[in-house]
Amino acid sequence: MKLHIKNMVCSRCKIVVKSVFENMGINPVSVDLGEVELKNDIQEIQKNELLKKLHAVGFDLIDDRKSKTIDKIKTLIIDLVQNKNNDLKTNLSEYLYQELNQDYNTLSNLFSEVENTTIEKYFINQKIEKVKELIVYDELSLSQIAYSLNYSSVSHLSNQFKKVTGFSPTYFKNLKSIKRKQIEDL
Repeated sequence: MKLHIKNMVCSRCKIVVKSVFENMGINPVSVDLGEVELKNDIQEIQKNELLKKLHAVGFDLIDDRKSKTIDKIKTLIIDLVQNKNNDLKTNLSEYLYQELNQDYNTLSNLFSEVENTTIEKYFINQKIEKVKELIVYDELSLSQIAYSLNYSSVSHLSNQFKKVTGFSPTYFKNLKSIKRKQIEDL
């Protein structure tokens, strides 16, 4: 049995979700971003208790097909930005098509309808939040950040950053009061 979990976006999320299952005496076969595979089905009472415990730590069970697809798109984009953006050898639409085996136009229309934003804007917002994170850490130069996030140039990154935040990356770096947004709040 596979359960789909909303808001799983990082390796720490996988650890937290796994511990929720284990604390309930349910040992998952595997825990991946957005999915938990169980050896056996769980009863409705157990499922309701699981839902409460997951909700208490910021997660939710997904039951309908549209929500599962939206969550998969978000999970793929977040994983791409956080872990392997520079490895992307095709454009985003081709990447999502390959990963989800669904027509990109269908995915795009569904995403826009449910999320009130486009997949591209969601992707850009994720990248900008990653740029903010890297700027705050102050370990990489702007050109290294641009390269690591697959921007064509520092000016492209700077223009996109300013369009989204209203600030240049340098100005943002000097402002310590601006807080980053959590991934699930984008």
